[in-house]
Amino acid sequence: FFHAEDGIRDRSPSRGLGDVYKRQLLARRLCEAGCGFVTIKEGTWDFHGLSNNGTIVDGMNRKGPELDQVVSTFIEDIYTRNLQDDILLVITGDFGRTPKINHEGGRDHWPQVSTLAFSGGGLRMGQVIGESDTKAAFPTSEAFHPQDLMATLFHVLGIDLDLQALDYSGRPVFLIETGKPIKPLV
Repeated sequence: FFHAEDGIRDRSPSRGLGDVYKRQLLARRLCEAGCGFVTIKEGTWDFHGLSNNGTIVDGMNRKGPELDQVVSTFIEDIYTRNLQDDILLVITGDFGRTPKINHEGGRDHWPQVSTLAFSGGGLRMGQVIGESDTKAAFPTSEAFHPQDLMATLFHVLGIDLDLQALDYSGRPVFLIETGKPIKPLV
């Protein structure tokens, strides 16, 4: 699957991330072939409580360095190939996490604050947008919402923000109702 010219094989860790690198390489190749949207999902980050995997700290100590290595390799790969304007990497989850540890020693879903990371896509990079309080419980600057994320993705993909789809009853509904592209990025 890996070819020497890809260079990713040489950076692939020996700690079991080979499959992630294969999916990353496949995603880049699909983008090069013209695919507009590719999703790579890797395991779970749900640390709601203690489990066979240990504590939140154990899980983050295991998964954090792996994510760092995979993401940095992917970003290096798209920049080396001058694809940074054509490929947007989005790292996100379904929710933020509660600022307090729950009764099981984990953290639960928390929609008030969530962290996202972007690289490429022709967006303005090298910045942090938004702030939260010291416990990451609530925004203290302008808040962005899922519709804003969608509008930003539509902008990068060249999709009209007024795009409509039909609901189950056949009525047209806007996919972006209230969202606007995140200005500091576009």
